[in-house]
Amino acid sequence: MSQAGWYPDPGGQPGMYRYWTGSSWSAAITNNPMQAPPQGGLGGPPRPTGQPGWNPNQRRRSPIGWWLGIAAIVVVLGLIGYLAIRNLGGILGVTPSTGTNPTQNVCPKQVATTVTPSPPPNDGRVHGGALSYPQLGDPWSAPAPETRVPFGRDVLTQTVMVEPNYKGDQNSWVASVLVGELVAGDGFFSPQQGSEIVVKCIMGVFYDDAEVVRDDKVNKASTVGGKEAWLVETHLTFDIPNLKTKGELAIILIVATSDASSSIFYASIPDTAAQLVPDARKAMSGLRVG
Repeated sequence: MSQAGWYPDPGGQPGMYRYWTGSSWSAAITNNPMQAPPQGGLGGPPRPTGQPGWNPNQRRRSPIGWWLGIAAIVVVLGLIGYLAIRNLGGILGVTPSTGTNPTQNVCPKQVATTVTPSPPPNDGRVHGGALSYPQLGDPWSAPAPETRVPFGRDVLTQTVMVEPNYKGDQNSWVASVLVGELVAGDGFFSPQQGSEIVVKCIMGVFYDDAEVVRDDKVNKASTVGGKEAWLVETHLTFDIPNLKTKGELAIILIVATSDASSSIFYASIPDTAAQLVPDARKAMSGLRVG
């Protein structure tokens, strides 16, 4: 299937159609396969085109009616502008003054699955989702399943203890490197959109109640094994009681490993363990798909 157009939704939504750009599925769906393509081939439903025709026989409204209509439009546009500006930082995740709020639903909804991941091969690599990287040696732990990542499943991780028991026996701070299948919506999103979903989730749930300030160092398109990808490297700063670490480097690489699914490489290296950053970069440079 190479011709762009609307096709029955491969996500399985009855009566719905999803746009095929000629190389990938878009996020746009519709119940009318005859409508125009979405703008850019990736976004939501297309904007309506054209304007209603002017009827010269139509009765003219009184000037008072026009002024009242204009005033109402100004009020509505002002309210929309205010709400858009207020929420822009939360949507993009880049406003320095925006703190996290664990009560907000900022992470993808977990979807139950009955599929049991196949045991990873014993090939000296760490496998998760459709990605793998060369296993890191000492001081990194042996690869272990990680079920607490809200944006992933089939996840394997390696960690290094940085601050044990900073808040009781059950709370320790670690450096981590992991790979897994990305869980976000129905899977029909670009790697760039997926990266923003993950960054918002990380800032929303990984740092207790602390305000988190995001400072992107890298935010760009990439490729892994010939697959479309998006790389974000951001420095996050925070102040959590009893924790010496006040910031860390987060590396998020989203790879479109198939038409309707993506995988993630994620590394989190605290500033107090900066000597581990080269290990994380080595793992990322050794990524393979499949």
